[in-house]
Amino acid sequence: MENLKEKLMGLISSDIEEIEKAIERNLSPHFELVKSISEHILFSGGKRFRPILMLQSSRICGKNSYDLYDYSVIFEYIHSATLLHDDIIDEAEMRRGKIAAHHIYGAAAAVLTGDFLLARCLNISSLLKDYEIVNEVSKITEEMSQGEIHQLMIKGKLSITKEDYFNIIKRKTAVLIEGACRTGARIAKADPDTIKKLGEYGYNLGMAFQMADDLLDYLSDEKSLGKIPGADLREGKLTLPLIHTLSLCSENEKKFIAEEIEKGLSSKEPDFESVLSLVKQYGGLSFTEEIAQEYVKSAKNALAEFPDSREKEIFFMLADYSVLRKN
Repeated sequence: MENLKEKLMGLISSDIEEIEKAIERNLSPHFELVKSISEHILFSGGKRFRPILMLQSSRICGKNSYDLYDYSVIFEYIHSATLLHDDIIDEAEMRRGKIAAHHIYGAAAAVLTGDFLLARCLNISSLLKDYEIVNEVSKITEEMSQGEIHQLMIKGKLSITKEDYFNIIKRKTAVLIEGACRTGARIAKADPDTIKKLGEYGYNLGMAFQMADDLLDYLSDEKSLGKIPGADLREGKLTLPLIHTLSLCSENEKKFIAEEIEKGLSSKEPDFESVLSLVKQYGGLSFTEEIAQEYVKSAKNALAEFPDSREKEIFFMLADYSVLRKN
C-alpha cells in the first residue's frame, strides 16, 4: 500500500499544490469568521480526492487548461460543507485529528459557513455557462441531503437493511465522486457515452471508498483515523460490517448489540471491543471488504474501452488506493 501511495503521490503532487492554491483564492468570503471556519475544515488534511478526479476526467477527454483547478474546487467545497454539517448532526468531537469546527466557532457559525461553501459551488459552476453542469452540481447537493435525512431517520435502528445502507452511501458519498467525474468530462465537451462511463467509474469508486471508510472505523487507530475508532457505533450508525453481523448472529447477541447502540445514543460509552469481536466472528469485516473490491473491479471495468494513458493509470491507482488506505 505504501508503494502504491508513493507512486500515486508522485503523479498527482503538483496537481494537489495547484488545487490548494485554487481552494484559497476561490473562497472570497466577506467576513473573517467565515474565512477562519472554511480554512479550519478545508486545510485540515483532506486528500483532494474529488478535485483530482475532476481534473483527470477532463484530461482523459482531451482538455487540460489551468482554469480546471478553479472548477475542481467545487467538489472540495461541497465535501467540506457536508463535513461541517455532519459533525454538528453527529455531535462529533474530532475531525481529521483536530477539534471539530462547531466546538471552536459554535454550531450556528459552522452551519452557515457550510451553506456559504455550497453557495460558492453554485456560483463557480455558473461561470462555465453550461446549464447541464449547474444542474449536475445542484442535484449532487440535493441527493447528499436526502442521504443524510435517510440516515437520520433510521439512526440506531436494527431493522436497517443492506439495501438501506447501499442507498445511503450512494447518496452521501458516491454521487459526489460520480459527479466530479461527470463534470470533468462535461467541461471537456465529451460525448454522452464517455460522460456515462466516467460517471460509472466514479459511482463504483465512491461506493468502495465509503465501505473502506466504514471498515476503518472498526480497524484503524485514533492517530491514523483522526478521530476515535467506533464513532459510528457511538453515533448509532449501522454500517455494512455490523448490518451483516446482525443478519447472522443469535437473538441474545442482537440484544447485546442493541444495548450497546443505545448506550452510544444516550452518551454512554458502548463496549466497542465486544461489538468488534462479534463483527469479526461473523465475518462482517471480510464481507464488507469483498463487496468493496467488487465495486473497485466495476470501476476499472467502466474504463476498459479508454486507451492506456497517464490519466487511466491514475484512475486505476486511485481505485486500488481507495480500499487499501489506512486513513
